[in-house]
Amino acid sequence: MRAAPFLLTVLGATLISAGSVVVHAAEGVYYDPTNKASPTGYTTDYEDYRTIGCPGKQILDVPCKVPDSDKDGVLDDKDKCPDTPAGRKVNAEGCELDGDGDGVVDGLDKCPNTPAGRKVNAQGCELDSDGDGVVDGLDKCPDTPKGRKVNASGCELDTDTDGIVDSLDKCPTVYAKTADGCPVPVVEPAPAAPEKKLVLGDVLFATNEATLTEESVETLDKAAASLKEWGDVKVEVAGYTDSRGTDEYNQNLSVRRADAVRTYLIGKGIPADRLAVKGYGESNPVASNDTDEGRTENRRVELVPIK
Repeated sequence: MRAAPFLLTVLGATLISAGSVVVHAAEGVYYDPTNKASPTGYTTDYEDYRTIGCPGKQILDVPCKVPDSDKDGVLDDKDKCPDTPAGRKVNAEGCELDGDGDGVVDGLDKCPNTPAGRKVNAQGCELDSDGDGVVDGLDKCPDTPKGRKVNASGCELDTDTDGIVDSLDKCPTVYAKTADGCPVPVVEPAPAAPEKKLVLGDVLFATNEATLTEESVETLDKAAASLKEWGDVKVEVAGYTDSRGTDEYNQNLSVRRADAVRTYLIGKGIPADRLAVKGYGESNPVASNDTDEGRTENRRVELVPIK
């Protein structure tokens, strides 16, 4: 049977018949010798009753108190994290708060508002696997090579929006759907060589000589420009004379005059292998040799495309 509780009215030592126990109690404090101390050392049966004593101690005049070792406000018997560092905020179980639920407690979390479900590093901040400045949770191109410039979505910039990223685009400001991002160059076809010969009627020589006069320079310069426009077309430099003099003499003179023109054109940058020389003497006149005007027209050099 459980013994009835009684009131200890005086301070001092009193012998209790139930077991010769020394009691130290204050006036008005009830004591029931049948109440046992709990394993943690505080009263379990009655809030206002004293127990046999705290573990390892005699009966006391004050209740046994449960300790709070880490002083976080949660008693040790309920504290699931009894070694919480001082000053940290804890939940009802005595464990540090993790406001954003990322697995890094607030006391160590440098990014305490990480959106739910994002992967974080040891500091509680979202991962940025490719180091482009855009966290993985927002990065639509998570494998961007190091050092590349990216947009807000973490993808490489493509300034001209041609589908070739700037780092690979050789023409980053020009829209072009080509492998290198540059437009295909428009190759202008080389001017076709004239189907007819080019008559250099204004090319003049000293009488009976193959020496070019100063008046011939302008005409020959234009001829050189035309030959450059013709590309690789080869031409025959054909020389002619009037009818004065012997056939043999005129033939030789026509060759020398044609060669003088060829030499001038080579000096203007026309490859020598494009220029063949042939003299025709007084043959193939284009005007009458009976007049000075006619003979002047017959003393000529022609550039004839070789097909």
